[in-house]
Amino acid sequence: MPSKIAEDNNVMVTGDRSVNSENDKEHAFKQTPDTVIHFMVSLRQICVIVAAIPLVTLFLCLIYAIVFQFEDVHETHCRVFNIIPSISAITGISPQRYFWRISVAIHIGPRFGLIACYRSHYNCILDKIQDEIIKKRARLLATLVFWSHTIELSALCGVTYVSNRENYPLHEKIFITFMTCSLCHMLATIKLFNLIKPIDQQTPEDQVSIKWKKRLFASSILSTIGLLIFFFKHRFYCHDMAFSWFALSEYFIACSNMAFHYTTTLDFPNEHFFIGRGLNKLKSD
Repeated sequence: MPSKIAEDNNVMVTGDRSVNSENDKEHAFKQTPDTVIHFMVSLRQICVIVAAIPLVTLFLCLIYAIVFQFEDVHETHCRVFNIIPSISAITGISPQRYFWRISVAIHIGPRFGLIACYRSHYNCILDKIQDEIIKKRARLLATLVFWSHTIELSALCGVTYVSNRENYPLHEKIFITFMTCSLCHMLATIKLFNLIKPIDQQTPEDQVSIKWKKRLFASSILSTIGLLIFFFKHRFYCHDMAFSWFALSEYFIACSNMAFHYTTTLDFPNEHFFIGRGLNKLKSD
């Protein structure tokens, strides 16, 4: 079994594989007679749950709003005909706001943990790069990935808990911050991925991961362009259905963002999260 602790103290396990090489020892844990793993779950399962909770909640909020609150969620300053409400509209009104805030609270915690995982993952790869110019560029990109992702998540918290009905100017500014950092994070991640993992060094999982990252980034860019166009049409010209097209672009952006982060399952296919006792991290001599 993957979680079985080796009886031999000279054999170490990390995740679901044995570690025997000297290069892998710094990422392994020394086994002791008192070693016990109390809880263990694959990172893939965590990512599935983390991605599914807000996606399912968003869908339920949309259905409830259309069925029971159609007039409320379509109320805009233009008072023109629309059929698709925005995410802010369906999650900023009761009772959906409470379910949405709970789902985002559950979603955010593991996401911050994944930021730390990625930072450690990139640092391990960067330490092995011999070319100083490439290493310097990669470290700058890794720093940009870390901070853009951190600000993106923080902005997601802000845009969730400061609704457009409570404080629209602040909600709008936080949403712009979220959008900007989300796109920056996607682009920096793709650039960093290509820099530290050339095509000839990519595993099949790496190739699938970068392919989907590029597709989802392109989807986000196109959706953002559409969102801006229809926002101005709605705000300044009050065109019929402009707000619905704006909302549809918003849903595409949200789904692309969730799917982009779900590619974590391809970047960490065998990693596990666990809680244990007696796991003393090895220190290099």
